[in-house]
Amino acid sequence: MSTQSESPFEMKEENISKASKALKAMGHPLRLKILCVIGGQELPVMDIVKQVGTTQSNISQHIDILREKEIITSRREGSKILCKIRDPKILNLMDTMQQTFCQINDL
Repeated sequence: MSTQSESPFEMKEENISKASKALKAMGHPLRLKILCVIGGQELPVMDIVKQVGTTQSNISQHIDILREKEIITSRREGSKILCKIRDPKILNLMDTMQQTFCQINDL
């Protein structure tokens, strides 16, 4: 007989909290668009700005929020700041979200 604590779907409270914070941060339309643009790549902030279509200041503010929530990471290379999705789990979620929501043909 299986008990509830043996369920393969049991989630630790810290995982639920992490998922909730990530989804809340990702729920903003501009941040979601930034993540869709980044996908599995590492991109310079200026490339993100060009693809998203808003100001560098606005993008930088949202990148800071995504970085604080540990969704993306960034590093400096010369004069460029490169961003990528930090956690493979978030990348898997983004892949699913991109397939579902970011395809131009589906809009």
